[in-house]
Amino acid sequence: MSSLAASAAAPAHAPRRAWLTDLPVLLVAVVWGASYLAAKGITTAHTVVAVLVLRFALVLPALAVAARRRLRALTGAQWRGAALLGLVLSGVFLLETYGVVHTSATNAGLIISLTMILTPLGEAALTRTRPPRAFLAAAALSVLGVVLLTQGGGFTTPSTGDLLMLLAALVRTAHVLAMARIRSVRDADALSLTTVQLGAAVAVFAVLAAVPGTGGAAPWTVAIGFGPREWAGLLFLSVLCTLFAFFVQMWAVRRTSPSRVSLLLGTEPLWAAGAGILVAGEHLGPAGLAGAALVLAGTAWGRRTAAGAAR
Repeated sequence: MSSLAASAAAPAHAPRRAWLTDLPVLLVAVVWGASYLAAKGITTAHTVVAVLVLRFALVLPALAVAARRRLRALTGAQWRGAALLGLVLSGVFLLETYGVVHTSATNAGLIISLTMILTPLGEAALTRTRPPRAFLAAAALSVLGVVLLTQGGGFTTPSTGDLLMLLAALVRTAHVLAMARIRSVRDADALSLTTVQLGAAVAVFAVLAAVPGTGGAAPWTVAIGFGPREWAGLLFLSVLCTLFAFFVQMWAVRRTSPSRVSLLLGTEPLWAAGAGILVAGEHLGPAGLAGAALVLAGTAWGRRTAAGAAR
């Protein structure tokens, strides 16, 4: 009797449970989409390194405390592998942050979404397998979209920021592929792996900040000069876009499928475009709007095609 009642009640409650899991993940996609505008609002070309030091130094102690037991269990090879990934990750953040300073938040969020196309292409190149034709078509659609997106005012040379964001997408792809191929980190848990990576990245930023002529303004100088608006933006990037986002992903992937989490996080460029247009008043001409639509369509199509091929 009780088992029948439970099975009868399950369908009614399942959608509710799925929604309760999906909502925080979708919120992560929203804050990640807004992160480009937030970074653009508090960063200049001379404060990129300082802002990165402050952003990750604020959350690293909390991660270290949460992961302290798991960190002790890491082997020397796992520490070295995670630190190497952290060096690559530091390059991703540097390119992204410098890029968003020199382009619009809308362009930044849409161009970086090409990672979803570049990663399966890179994996296919490493394994010497040919991607499905549908995926290649989706990739071509996304590339055409980026061309149109960056030429909204007429066909000119893409901005420095656009090129930096494209390079950031390439390095982010390398980071994802390295995580899958470095054997020592495959068995490491996500919390300790992320903590070591962010620690290595902060070390890179701190070294750059300490070298005269390379890091721009010192982190403490930037922190002193921040007003309430800048501190709000920094806390948004640190607490919501880093700490909250990481823990939600860990929580959600245990309660739903990784594919579902990836699908929800894949809406990030939509929120980036929305924040740039609605909040910052950024403008996309007809060519830019067509390009944005093609990027979104191409990445969504490519993600579905890659997921189908994996199955």
